[in-house]
Amino acid sequence: MLLFISAITLVSVARCERENEDQQIVPFIRYSFFVAGHVYGKPGVDNIGFHPPFRQKFDLIKNDSSIKFGVLTGDIVSSGTTTNWDEIDRDVEELGIEVHFTVGNHDMSDRKLFETRYGRTFYSYSYNKDLFIVLDPNLDGWNISHEQLQFLKDELKQKSADADHVFVLFHQVLWWAEDNIFKNVDINSLDGRADTINYWDEVEPLFHSLPLPVFLFAGDVGAFATGDEFMYYRYDNITLITSGMGGEVRDNFVIVDVYSDKTISFRLIALNGSDINALGKLEDYRLEEKK
Repeated sequence: MLLFISAITLVSVARCERENEDQQIVPFIRYSFFVAGHVYGKPGVDNIGFHPPFRQKFDLIKNDSSIKFGVLTGDIVSSGTTTNWDEIDRDVEELGIEVHFTVGNHDMSDRKLFETRYGRTFYSYSYNKDLFIVLDPNLDGWNISHEQLQFLKDELKQKSADADHVFVLFHQVLWWAEDNIFKNVDINSLDGRADTINYWDEVEPLFHSLPLPVFLFAGDVGAFATGDEFMYYRYDNITLITSGMGGEVRDNFVIVDVYSDKTISFRLIALNGSDINALGKLEDYRLEEKK
């Protein structure tokens, strides 16, 4: 009798294993985070805290349990005053999740004040086996140099081997140049840019040499309704993304979804109007179609 039961059990287990092998495993979202650029909004307007259309999407963020944190990619305030930073802190508290700051040129109108409140402007952190690196191109005319360049090299050397992805976030669109394929992308400003910068010669090769996907985000777009309030460009292991707001036509931010199979997808959230999908898919952006 015991042998008979055991045989039935073995047949049942084998049948279940075959059924499981035939079932397709559906990846699930491990976690998400949002990236928002130029959140002070429209130039010349002194908002109380964030750009109002962005603040109006707080409930969307709060109600999405997959979103674990956010990153603001610079020009968080129109000028770096105590009052403006107090207003931002209140908005972040209302949002109710961790938010990381990436500084822009407007934020650095008072560097000492910022560093006193929030610490140094380039740093890294890890989340769920992913490495996040925040850079500050304001320190040296859009160059990542000296101590910051050494920091970047050390972080990649020491931490990238254990990471599934590397996310790099900064304000200025460092890959832009007047003589490359990105020249027709309308960025907000060239404020503070040196005549030559070291992105393509020294910084990009550090990312390009890695044996894992690298996603770079810049936030200095979207202040004006130029049609370039976001961009997406992918080559080899590198993906370049810009996103911003303030122009009041195609204002947006991006939600990044990280899946259990290590794939990445993006949600381009439109801020103007009631349809958050009005701008289509970020991945559908085609650089060659611009101008």
